[in-house]
Amino acid sequence: MEKGLISIDRWSEKNQAYFLTHLHADHTVGLSPRWSRGPLFCSPISARLFPSKFPGFDLSLLRVLEVGRTHPLSLASATHGSEVQILVTPIDAHHCPGAVMYLFRGEFGCVLYTGDFRWELKSERAKLAKKTLLDALRGDKVGNLYLDNTYCHPSFSFPPREVATQQVVDIITQHPNHEIVIGIDTLGKEALLLHISQALSTKIWVWPERLQIMHLLGFDNIFTTKTRLTRVRAVPRYSLTFETLEALNTIHPTIGIMPSGLPWGLKPPKVDDTFGTSLENCYEGKGSATSRIQIETNQIQPPRKLHQYAYSVPYSEHSCFTEIEEFLKIIQPSVVTGIVSSSFYYIDPRHYFGYLCGVGHLFHKPCRNFRCEKAKNVEVNQCQSFPGCRSPNQLKKRKEGSIKFASFRVRRSRLSAIRKGKHGVKIMEID
Repeated sequence: MEKGLISIDRWSEKNQAYFLTHLHADHTVGLSPRWSRGPLFCSPISARLFPSKFPGFDLSLLRVLEVGRTHPLSLASATHGSEVQILVTPIDAHHCPGAVMYLFRGEFGCVLYTGDFRWELKSERAKLAKKTLLDALRGDKVGNLYLDNTYCHPSFSFPPREVATQQVVDIITQHPNHEIVIGIDTLGKEALLLHISQALSTKIWVWPERLQIMHLLGFDNIFTTKTRLTRVRAVPRYSLTFETLEALNTIHPTIGIMPSGLPWGLKPPKVDDTFGTSLENCYEGKGSATSRIQIETNQIQPPRKLHQYAYSVPYSEHSCFTEIEEFLKIIQPSVVTGIVSSSFYYIDPRHYFGYLCGVGHLFHKPCRNFRCEKAKNVEVNQCQSFPGCRSPNQLKKRKEGSIKFASFRVRRSRLSAIRKGKHGVKIMEID
């Protein structure tokens, strides 16, 4: 595909067509109410949510694509001036409301961009997405795959979200006299909250902006902003700190739950009653200011008690290692590129999955035993706060930390364990 035609989750450069995978903030960097570079293609749910995310945006720029259907797109070649015909198929990414993958087909071959996705092998939605993808390919092979590589390491192994959801319900029922606070983002984990509401026959408190999102998604009678109606509250993830939980427990017994995939591969020390530690530090062993995290490979365990008031539950909206592997076995692309370029750590997906791709002759099938890779631990700098809270010293050291992981050494872009990174791609000059 030549230059200047298509851009996905990337908004600062000039192209003829722009595609949005979903409305999480790290995929909309550069979008604003004043953005007007060209037509913006997205799913129906993303289009419905768009005005709440970008008030004043020129909605005439939106082009809504039905999910699961192949749409023709006609663009103009900047080189020859001739018409370029492209077929685009949005496919359910099973990530957050409105999230889709995009399959592009044309004379250039097939390009698949996953965005953020969860490929749960036994999920009916994933089965339908698989059928949609294979039908749209029509027997062709994917030449270039742009892959969500958030958890592209065998240390990450998550249960299905149904299992993790029940774990959250069990924690709540085991604490009948406690207030419950659950850390979530501004979009995502709605299915978790809906199941909690149904299982416990209770409403769930959310903050006003989140209630607006819930109403736009069609959930009108389940969520509330009135604290007296429920003991279960969904709060912004950044606000769920150990210090906050300590303060809340001086008023009323309170339990915090963090549903996240990131900490699940990390082995915590023994639980004690100490406070002032962070979600990251909960997984660090004793030692100096630069301490070590023990990694457990491919183990699914019960929810972990971080300390007496906080639990971590492995509820992930990104594919874990085995799910990525199964996805690649089906797709078998010629080239695979990770879309998360900076993260808690970054691993090129070709390191583990090159043998499943057309470049497989360049890569051996690596040993899955984490110890045989001579990487028994990850080295990180300490952080004295929960996600979203940084002291001045931490801000000063923000660019100083580094991570050693397997045979890779990368610079950390920030200390927070919350996944961050550059996303999006300008589709061009595909070899």
